[in-house]
Amino acid sequence: MEEALSQGPPGAYQLQAAIAALHDEAERAEDTDWPQIFALYDVLVRRAPEPMAGLGRAVAYAMAHGPRAGPGELAALEDQLGGHYRLEAVRAHLLEKAGDREGALAACRAAAKGTLSGPEAHYLRTRAARLLP
Repeated sequence: MEEALSQGPPGAYQLQAAIAALHDEAERAEDTDWPQIFALYDVLVRRAPEPMAGLGRAVAYAMAHGPRAGPGELAALEDQLGGHYRLEAVRAHLLEKAGDREGALAACRAAAKGTLSGPEAHYLRTRAARLLP
């Protein structure tokens, strides 16, 4: 990762590889270097501004700064991703981590309705069922 990033201005693939390498280095999710991953996503969205990179950036920001910091980051993506099931799935995850089970349930149901993938819909419906009181 360090060698690839030191060879001049990194492109989108080098940045994505660096993000993947940081994920791979962590033995557990809580050991992940979220501030560094956020910094890499920050560069990535400036170099290659595409909505899913922005969503990854929002996740990394929330993981680095706490789940309550996430909704503001997600709001900035509404114009590009409003109604997209992945935005709703991330919203559900962050709301659940923040303790808002009702909001997480609604977002999870919206995500399940929005995907065209049967396995993803099943996963999201199962996750929603776990959020029921």
